[in-house]
Amino acid sequence: MEGAELAGKILSTWLTLVLGLILLPSAFGVSLGISEIYMKILVKTLEWATIRIEKGVPKESVLKNSASVGIIQRDESPMEKGLSGLRGRDFELSDVFYFSKKGLEAIVEDEVTQRFSSEELVSWNLLTRTNINFQYISLRLTMVWVLGVIVRYCVLLPLRVTLAFIGISLLVIGTTLVGQLPDGSLKNWLSELVHLTCCRICVRALSGTIHYHNKQYRPQKGGICVANHTSPIDVLILTTDGCYAMVGQVHGGLMGIIQRAMVKACPHVWFERSEMKDRHLVTKRLKEHIADKKKLPILIFPEGTCINNTSVMMFKKGSFEIGGTIHPVAIKYNPQFGDAFWNSSKYNMVSYLLRMMTSWAIVCDVWYMPPMTREEGEDAVQFANRVKSAIAVQGGLTELPWDGGLKRAKVKDTFKEEQQKNYSKMIVGNGSL
Repeated sequence: MEGAELAGKILSTWLTLVLGLILLPSAFGVSLGISEIYMKILVKTLEWATIRIEKGVPKESVLKNSASVGIIQRDESPMEKGLSGLRGRDFELSDVFYFSKKGLEAIVEDEVTQRFSSEELVSWNLLTRTNINFQYISLRLTMVWVLGVIVRYCVLLPLRVTLAFIGISLLVIGTTLVGQLPDGSLKNWLSELVHLTCCRICVRALSGTIHYHNKQYRPQKGGICVANHTSPIDVLILTTDGCYAMVGQVHGGLMGIIQRAMVKACPHVWFERSEMKDRHLVTKRLKEHIADKKKLPILIFPEGTCINNTSVMMFKKGSFEIGGTIHPVAIKYNPQFGDAFWNSSKYNMVSYLLRMMTSWAIVCDVWYMPPMTREEGEDAVQFANRVKSAIAVQGGLTELPWDGGLKRAKVKDTFKEEQQKNYSKMIVGNGSL
């Protein structure tokens, strides 16, 4: 009995602290300054660790590492220029060297596959999984790393799991209850309150620190919000500052329970797997949603997959064929405190969440950008590329033309055929396209 009473007292004390110091401030959108103090201590610790690492690593290894960066110096000139110094007017066997060079460059370091692995860090952040080349440097640095493991797994992890459980439970219960109310302004207000409060609690479960810029450009009702995609928590990051109507496929399990509860309180747009393949049906549902200026803005990630926080890849044109106003948003995470990228081909959702909850914190910047509309004579692809370029520039990300679907699929034959056609035109046209 004494053991049960002690466990009950510990549990009640724990829940009281969580409720008083985190849950209530999160519900009202205020901060007690605890996270700010934690971040200051963390920044000072990482700065000290960086100095110790730089002192402890021999100069030879630093030179070796710096020389290995940028192993490929690419020649981005077009095909006809690259072959001009190798060939005459007709086909020559020396043309093979040009294509062999391009092929080897792609094998060693291509632009696509490196976007689906974790972003490289300038200095080790005392997280084991990002410490690829770490070796013993000093006893003090090792002791700090051990202390960090204890703090992350024995203090932060239980706290974060508790907050995540409470946040998800409140979201399911709250949206279910709100869904029983008749449609009207009261239901909409309560729905937004539940979504904002629960998402704030879930962000606190990740020790999230978010900096929002240009709030005057926040997406408005009846519009479409498009953003670059790094992680499933992108939704939480944005919903902490405003509510959105989600678009996605119907899931089963816990995710399905959350979806069914959310759609009762808010007009989210969920599709069955068979419906997702019907573009006309999807477009129709989305057009009907944005036609009602009282409904929340739709949140869409046009890349269709998670990219590793360094680049923006091809935007699918479907989101830009619907019409209406596009509200671009750029999201950029700080990898020094934790890797937010979800490599779905390597980690399942449980493993990914465990990695997130055992990192130091999730720190990111969110830039709201001026609304954009489709210009006269501009097709959906051109409009999508214009929005993508704006997001890449604002977020300091590399803009790439490749489809994020290459993460799981092979390169389309049309890409190969395009290069073959260009080469054949050079042969037939005697060296000119």
